[in-house]
Amino acid sequence: MANPWAGEVELALNGQRHVAKLTLGALAELEAEIGETGGMIALVERFEAGRFSSRDVLAVIVAGLRGGGWQGCAGDLRSVEIDGGPVAAARKAAELLARAFSVPGEGAA
Repeated sequence: MANPWAGEVELALNGQRHVAKLTLGALAELEAEIGETGGMIALVERFEAGRFSSRDVLAVIVAGLRGGGWQGCAGDLRSVEIDGGPVAAARKAAELLARAFSVPGEGAA
């Protein structure tokens, strides 16, 4: 089970539960992936404004899963069923970003 106070988000891939977390290393990997689209601040702003792309969602989900210990890559998710579908995946990505950039007890949990 994921610990929101540790920045963790639970995500189910093909019915198998995974813990995702944007660790410092995962954030660096995410920043390298989305660098050409304005960087991390622009990514967070896109999520806050609801203007994110499926590529943004995928990048955040992959980084979070890798931060949680998953050894896969974006290509591995092409044929995976994420519980709740694309809308749930977008919500999980937003949760990951919120938990990575908030202080426990203040803001998003």
